[in-house]
Order: sequence, then structure tokens, then C-alpha cells
Amino acid sequence: MISKTTIDQVYETARLEEVIGDFVQLKKAGSNFKGLSPFSDERTPSFMVSPVKQIWKDFSSGKGGNVVAFLMEHEHFTYPEAIKYLAKKYNIELEETEQSDEQKEQANERESMYLVSEYAQKYFAETLWESEPGKAIGLTYFKERGFTDDTIKKFGLGYGLDQWDAFTNAALEKGYQLEFLEKTGLTIVKEQTGGESRKFDRFKARVLFPIHSMSGRVLGFGGRILTNDKKAAKYLNSPESDIYHKSKVLYGIYFAKQSIAKEDNCFLVEGYTDVIQLHQRGVENVVASSGTALTPEQIRLINRLTKNITVLFDGDAAGLRASLRGIDLILEQGMNVKVCTFPEGEDPDSFAKSNTYEDLVLYLEENAKDFIQFKTSLLAEEAANDPIKRADTVRDIVNSISKIPDQIKKEIYIQECAKIMQISEEVLYNTLAQIDKKGVADTNKKFKQEQKAFQVVKNDQVVEKVDVQFELERKIIEMLLLYGSQKQEFEDLVLKENEEGDLVLEPEIVEAKVYEKVYLDLQEDEIELTNEQFKTIYYKLIEDLNESEEFKVNTFLSNLDQETVSEVSSILMEEEKYKLDDWARKDIYPKDKGQGIAQLVGETILTLRCYLIKNRIEKLQERTEGSTDDNSEILEEIVNYLQLNKLLNAKLNRVLS
Repeated sequence: MISKTTIDQVYETARLEEVIGDFVQLKKAGSNFKGLSPFSDERTPSFMVSPVKQIWKDFSSGKGGNVVAFLMEHEHFTYPEAIKYLAKKYNIELEETEQSDEQKEQANERESMYLVSEYAQKYFAETLWESEPGKAIGLTYFKERGFTDDTIKKFGLGYGLDQWDAFTNAALEKGYQLEFLEKTGLTIVKEQTGGESRKFDRFKARVLFPIHSMSGRVLGFGGRILTNDKKAAKYLNSPESDIYHKSKVLYGIYFAKQSIAKEDNCFLVEGYTDVIQLHQRGVENVVASSGTALTPEQIRLINRLTKNITVLFDGDAAGLRASLRGIDLILEQGMNVKVCTFPEGEDPDSFAKSNTYEDLVLYLEENAKDFIQFKTSLLAEEAANDPIKRADTVRDIVNSISKIPDQIKKEIYIQECAKIMQISEEVLYNTLAQIDKKGVADTNKKFKQEQKAFQVVKNDQVVEKVDVQFELERKIIEMLLLYGSQKQEFEDLVLKENEEGDLVLEPEIVEAKVYEKVYLDLQEDEIELTNEQFKTIYYKLIEDLNESEEFKVNTFLSNLDQETVSEVSSILMEEEKYKLDDWARKDIYPKDKGQGIAQLVGETILTLRCYLIKNRIEKLQERTEGSTDDNSEILEEIVNYLQLNKLLNAKLNRVLS
């Protein structure tokens, strides 16, 4: 268990905008930050982060919460894992008791797979540095590649012994279960006749590259064999599992994310060693697709951090055209793509190794070309004297341009392409229109096929009824969260009888804290919140505000369960969706929300009273309908409520219908 002192220190120290900034590119929006949702595929940013309140809200998915809630949602951490991650990030000493074997067994499947993977990384690294074969074979290989000790340790590189079950036996001796060794792919289990099974290490006799998630957890491994065994694959990756999905992971993203956001650009390479060599040389905003064709999920991972990608290709031209086709996916995501090729016989690894940081950066700057221009020049050169190839090239290039969602960019690229290919813009626009038309036709055809024949669709719109009491109770929680500890002058209404014998509401000015005013008014009228979640939050708020000299939302959230944290965040961030324009430049100054706190509190309580009185009147009237009994007492009660309701509505400047 993690101590309460550590948890409190984590919440006090962690800055929400810094933590989320490691995963999402945030831009200033007034007093808040805004970015693309990491939980949905959106084009317009609706993900809001409030540094003042230390909460976030994703309006596209409805999710929200504090810093721990974000890590639990985004990284699928448990609560203790999120606290540990933050403690490590902010160099906070972790006070906790050792997990018992029983607790390890109780950990859920995903957590167990993460634990096994983390142990494997440490085991392979230890084997590399401390065993004789590790030093003689694995470490020698990495040194020959030009990697320093610091780089090898930073990326957690390792070595698997040339033994059939060395790792598996070591893991089992440490108490890790064979079930999770097999599910992560670290151990291969083969059933034998007679019901027995044999266990093999997947990464036997290989140097190993751990593959990390964006938050730094070990998801899987890439292994390279160093012997000349023709029967064994040169490269071997962990198989797909519950924690490792090859198409959703980029090698090096954990080490590159901050640099990508800072440089507002991401270099994309092919191999592990390309990433490590460039990183070691000082170019840290680099990731690899791990030898797979680029996928939409991988592109969206980069898109959270930057809109700009520079793809680095080897000097070898073979297969370059095929590789270019895959980059159309990046264009579809509305991203800016550049391409940089290295001199013949060079790749990112070798070029970075043989050049200084300054020369490397200068080369990348001078040789990175816009993707469409690069593709046009490359294909035009190939098809220079062949009319058929030339026509195919034009269609290929225009097809790439059609993927771009931005219409202005499309037009600029058409003009550039026309110049390079020496063909009229009109022809290119016509080709583009045909491609776009075909795309729309295919979409419509698919849609029609999904519709049922002769289906009659009613266009009746159901208007959702507003739950007045729910909204008022929500507003009470919001007021307590934002202004609960503030002192205000309130106008209390006292029901008195005037000289004519009529009931009137006379105002009295009293000074009190907002939470005191709300609590006493609700107590006086014996009003209880009906929404169970609001009721729990309400009593917890009153308790904290009464006991704490300085109420902090972040501290309050740290003591709630994650479902309640999400609800509180939604309440606080709802108003952040809407932002007034810059009226000040037109000499129009909207009233600051903090200036009318007393009025807001008073009107909210009065409105709730009016609503409850109206409900009470309706229930009393239902009792008298069709009744032959003497209802004089009930009718007198109704008259009194009607009179009170009239007085309260007059105070609210409302006309009763």
C-alpha cells in the first residue's frame, strides 16, 4: 500500500498540464489549454485542461477528471500505478509496503502481463551487463553499432542467453506465472504426448529492444539474432497480446514525445537502431513504425503531439515508390508530410553515426522536401519518356492530393504539380473531381446497401425534457466547489405580516461563507438533494469546507472515487466549453462571474424553493381531485403555498402563468 503522505505529496506536486502535455499537444486557450482528444478521432479540439482547477474534460467522449483519472483512462493504470508514475516523474520518494505473493496473485490479467514484461526487461538488461555471454556477444554488438553505455541503459537494451529456457526458469523461480509468460509471448509452451508440456524462451540468443508505451511501460520486445542460423528469423517481435498491439505502437515514442511537442515535428524512420542512433546524436524527436506499414492508429499517436511528420528514407531507391503509397494515410489525417532521403548507401543509422549533430540537423533541414513535391519530382523523372507511365504518374499524384482534407492545400498542390509535370491545371482539377466523385459515389452506394428496402423512416423529433431539480442540484454543487469558502453579503428573506395583515418578504443583510448560506437555507427548508451522487458530493463538500481553513479542489478530488471525480470535473468544466469573444477591444466589458456570487447563490436557492413548492401544490391538488371528503385544510394549505410561491417569484422578477 502507498502511504497517505506520498499520495498527498503527489497531488500537491503534479501539474496536470505537464502530465497531459506528455501525451497530447496542448495550446493555450485563455486561462485553459486545448488539444485534440486522445480518446476519439476528432479534427476540432474539444479536450480542455484547466491549470487553475487542475482538472480536464474531454467533450467528445464525455470523460473527465484529475491527473490520476487521466492516467487511469489513457494508460489503463490502476490507482496505485498512476500514483507511482507521478511519483517517479516528480522525483517523489515512494513510501509503500512490499507486495505479498497473495497480492501478486490477485492482480488482474493485464497488470500481471505488465509485471511480467517489466521483469523480462530487467532480466535481459542484467544478462547483457553481468553475464559473460551477454557482455561478449550482446554488449559487443551494441558497442559496434556505436551506442554508448548511457544510451544502452536509457533504452533498456538487453540480451537473451543461448539456452532454451533460461529466462522462463528464472521468471518461474521469481514467482511469475507461466500463464502470463505465455500470454505475453515471452515463453512458448508446446504440448507433448502424455499430457506433458515443454517450455521455450522466445528470444533465445538475441539482442533485445524493449518496446514502450507512451507512458514508459514495457509492452513487448523486438529481438535480433546475431548468429548465422538460416532456420531462425533474423528479426522477431513479441506476438499480439492484450497489452501489445503492433499497429498501435511506435518504437521510441516514450523517449521522443516531449521533443516532438517542443520541436513541433516528428521524424519517422524504419528501424530500432535508426531511432537510437539519431537520439544519441541529439535528434530526439524520432520514432519508428517497427518494421510494419504505417497504420492510422500510429499516425493519430503522432497527431496528438504535432501536425508535422518528416519521413526519413534510406539512400537505396529500391522499394521507395511502394513505401510512398503508405504515406497517403498521413495526408488523410490532415497532417503535413515531408520526405528526406539520404545519400546512396546510407541510412539514418549510419548517417547519424558518421556526422556531427550540427551536420545532421543541417542536412535534415536542407534536404527535407514537401511530400507531394517530392513524389511529383520522383515519379516525373521515372516516367519522363513514357506517355503511358506519365499518365499513370499524374493519376497517382492527384490521388495523393485527393486525400488532403484542406481545400486550400489541395489547390496549391495542384498548381505545383501542374508546373512540375508541365500539364494544365484544368486537366488536374478534372482528374481530382473524378476521384472525389467516385469516393462520394462509393460512400453513397455503401450507405444505400445498409438501408432496409421500403423502410419508412419517421422524422418526429423527440424533445428531451429538462430535469429542473437535477440542474438546480448540479448548480448548487458547482457553487460550493467554486465559491464555497468565500465570504459574501447575502440578502436573507424573512416572511413577515405587514400592517394590512398581508404576508411579505422582508430582506435582511447577513455576512456568511457561501457553504454556510447554502447549508443553512437547505436545512431550514428541510430540503435534501434527490440525486444520490450529488448528495454524496454535497455532504463531503460541506464537511471539507467546514474543517479546512483553505479549501482546494485538487485536494478534495484526491479523496473521491474516480467515478465521482469524473462527475465533479464535468460540473466544473461545463462552462469552459463556451468562451466570450474579446469584447474588451470594442469597449464592451462583460460582468465578471465572481462579481455576482451572492446573487447567483440566492437566486439558485430561491428557484429550487419555487420548484419544490410548485411540486407540492400539484400533489395537494391531485389529492382533492374527485374526492367527496372535506378538503378545506388541504385547500387552505394550497392557498398558502400559492401565496408564498407568488412572493418568491416576484423576488426573482418572474411572472407566474
